[in-house]
Amino acid sequence: MTDAIVVGAGPNGLAAAVTLAQQGLRVTVLEAAAEIGGGTRSGEGILPGLLHDHCSAVHPMAVGSPFLRGLGLDRHGLEWRLPEVDCAHPLDGGTAGVLYRSVTATAAGLGADGARWRRLFAGPAAGWDQLAGDVMGPLLRLPRHPLRLGRFGLPALLPATVPARLFRTAEARALFGGVAAHAFQPLHHPLSASIGLGILTAGHRHGWAVAAGGSQAITRALAAVLAELGGTVETGVRVRSAAALPPVAVTMYDLAPGAVAELLGDRLPRRTARAYQRFRHGPGAFKVDFAVEGGVPWTAPAARRAGTVHLGGDFAELAATEREISVDRMPERPFVLVGQQYLADPGRSVGDVHPVWTYAHVPHGYTGDATAAIIAQIERFAPGFRERVLGTAVRPTTAFPTDNPNYVGGDILTGAKNPRQLLFGPRVGVDPYATGLPGHYLCSAATPPGPGAHGMCGHHAARSALARL
Repeated sequence: MTDAIVVGAGPNGLAAAVTLAQQGLRVTVLEAAAEIGGGTRSGEGILPGLLHDHCSAVHPMAVGSPFLRGLGLDRHGLEWRLPEVDCAHPLDGGTAGVLYRSVTATAAGLGADGARWRRLFAGPAAGWDQLAGDVMGPLLRLPRHPLRLGRFGLPALLPATVPARLFRTAEARALFGGVAAHAFQPLHHPLSASIGLGILTAGHRHGWAVAAGGSQAITRALAAVLAELGGTVETGVRVRSAAALPPVAVTMYDLAPGAVAELLGDRLPRRTARAYQRFRHGPGAFKVDFAVEGGVPWTAPAARRAGTVHLGGDFAELAATEREISVDRMPERPFVLVGQQYLADPGRSVGDVHPVWTYAHVPHGYTGDATAAIIAQIERFAPGFRERVLGTAVRPTTAFPTDNPNYVGGDILTGAKNPRQLLFGPRVGVDPYATGLPGHYLCSAATPPGPGAHGMCGHHAARSALARL
């Protein structure tokens, strides 16, 4: 017998399943793919033994997740690894903005902007473990720590251009802007500072960690906890209609809102159906994995030690490229994220051949080939990179929804993070997880607090369901 069904075995689907099972419900998770994980899958590519993350790779929000930290996932093989340098943002000329886990170390490298960086992040980072429960949840509820939330939340309401203007040096502005650009939103839009501030604050507390053995280790550990609690996972099961599911007390959907609208059809209340069908998806990603002999020859020394490298030039250039992709124009020099997870997790490499993970921000549904643009951006800051490449694996923007249907048009965030959707999710309401149909709940990254392997969307959605049982 089953009390609850979860459709989708990504981090949020599994988090929802674990939360329900902890309260004694008998849970079955149905996954359409042959393996669990969604955006946290990993696998060998290009060369035998060379391990690449398929999408999600670096986890500053997951390593300190209030939900994940309480599960003892280390018992099931999850080990967090930290690079020497969390993130570097090289600039033309060989300098770079350099981010360390330590606020003090980061500030020391930012010269005239060190004191400003310390004032912006030292207090919130020190209190992140208390603040995270309020930040990583739905908006319309009483916060546990209102003063801390207010201190963090007021700057988060601003466009990213405003905090960037506080800094005098190009390095500090670019470092902040590159992290803010993770939102795939124009940096002059309201709330575009929020994701950057959240990632930076969480990272200063817990670091930009990677999972040893690939991001797949996160969902494998979650599945092991679920099995301990008596839950089951069935792969290769594609749900085409909610009517085909057995009647249970709770059904959770780790899916994009449009897919939920299709599954539920006329059963979904009209207001919710309209909101889900009108849900906006954001710009896309174009991914290229590289096998690189000897690593990337970055001009900036700190980038050679950084788990993540942001390539976008100075803040003005970065802001211009994010504006371009938001209006469906492909920039000549796109913002490129580079992952060097092997620096913290050497077992991903084969001898002196290393997996280098990259993707570029591109327009929604982009049908072109951004491989040359990505290589050119790396060459710009690491001359001689091409000569070290032994092989590539390309995942075009159009392939993302084939591998993961939640990534509509290559939107790996499962929805545009504009102000309304960032705050409320797919529809404005007190409970962003409720569909309006009793017993049916949305638990994907389309809901607050949004994308990442932290599991908080699924956890909060399951708590919403439990409150109604």
